[in-house]
Amino acid sequence: MFVDPIIMQLPEEIDCDRFVIATYYAAGKPGTNMVKFAAALAVEQTCGTWLKVPGETPEVRERAIGRVLGVYEAPSHQIEIPEEVKERHFIIRIAYPWRNFDAQFSMMLSTVIGNISSSGKVKLVDLEFPKSFLENFKGPKFGVQGIREVLGVYDRPLLNNMIKPCIGLTPEKTAELAFEAAVGGVDVIKDDELVCSPSFCPLEDRVKAVMGALKKADEMKGEKTLYAFNITAPVLQMRENAYRAIEAGANALMINYASVGLDTTRVITEDPNINVPILGHSDYTGAQYESPWSGLSATLIGAKLPRLAGMDMVIALTPYGKFPMMMDTFVNMGLQLLAPMQHIKSVFPMPGGGTTQGHIEDVVKKFGNDVMIAAGGAIHGHPMGPKAGAKAFRQGIDAVCKGQSLAAAAKEYEELGKAVENWGIYEENRSGLFDLKG
Repeated sequence: MFVDPIIMQLPEEIDCDRFVIATYYAAGKPGTNMVKFAAALAVEQTCGTWLKVPGETPEVRERAIGRVLGVYEAPSHQIEIPEEVKERHFIIRIAYPWRNFDAQFSMMLSTVIGNISSSGKVKLVDLEFPKSFLENFKGPKFGVQGIREVLGVYDRPLLNNMIKPCIGLTPEKTAELAFEAAVGGVDVIKDDELVCSPSFCPLEDRVKAVMGALKKADEMKGEKTLYAFNITAPVLQMRENAYRAIEAGANALMINYASVGLDTTRVITEDPNINVPILGHSDYTGAQYESPWSGLSATLIGAKLPRLAGMDMVIALTPYGKFPMMMDTFVNMGLQLLAPMQHIKSVFPMPGGGTTQGHIEDVVKKFGNDVMIAAGGAIHGHPMGPKAGAKAFRQGIDAVCKGQSLAAAAKEYEELGKAVENWGIYEENRSGLFDLKG
């Protein structure tokens, strides 16, 4: 084996602006030469043939071939492999010339986790984008600051509600539930991901009914409410859905971005005629991230990529309720939605999936004020009704923002007290975000 000066390069020697860098978690048998394996991945996803062909000139290779930047074993066996080791684990970093696929998701994902997704234990855990690549993406139109400006709320976490039951409601019943949640203090309400425009609840009829109800609720509470209407459909129909919804009065939209695809999503988010906040629902992402050995990481498909595709707020599944989400993965997703990313605006993480009033303290401790707490059952299933469920959340949010504990606030407010009595207060390790003790 020899070191190919193009396939194998040191990170210090590449022109970073030319490459998107992919990081993989991979495993092989004890005898596998993972340097050769990494080189095979880089070649397969670029110049791509196991047999040297005449057209693969030095110019073609320099322009298009992937570069292996590093292969790191964990634990790091250096002098021998113990007999009990049956499998070795590696981190592999490969730089791909982004002009191979240009600034789009479909061809980028075909490159960085295309054929090699069938290569055994290989999982794409991160992508690093150069400024020259990111400049081609507009990102969210609103993001955290823009949504705050639309709502006129700057000093607290926002509250989101999912209409429950998920499907089966008429436009009138949807509007009734939306009114109750809004008048109780919800900032952003959303359709369920299972509803777009069924015959018993057509999109335009739902928009007109809901927006009429929210107008009354907003007048009563003295605050503005957004409602994200689900427009998910094949791309041409989805754009038509967006136009029809906005014409009927919609002030926000929702897309199931993983099921329709990121490039399809971008058609909507970058349309100059669509100027309302867009909520990204994370359904179907589990099919891409749940395997520890294949697919994409949750932080990629659940945070970095939908943010780049232009979502203004993104559902982040929590470990609090019904989903098997690791706490560190959940926190990492939220931080990736908020962290600086060149000109790409920060996006509201929306912790949802079993979230109750008893989780407010923990969510704020992790993310501060720039978070949108998402709840369905804890609002619509509150023993005193949806209005009280929403009010209980606002009581808890206001209390925590003032430095009061949820436990103390629950004794002060009836609605919050009933919620805490029903679902309790979540408590995690109180040592804070940074903890070297594990």
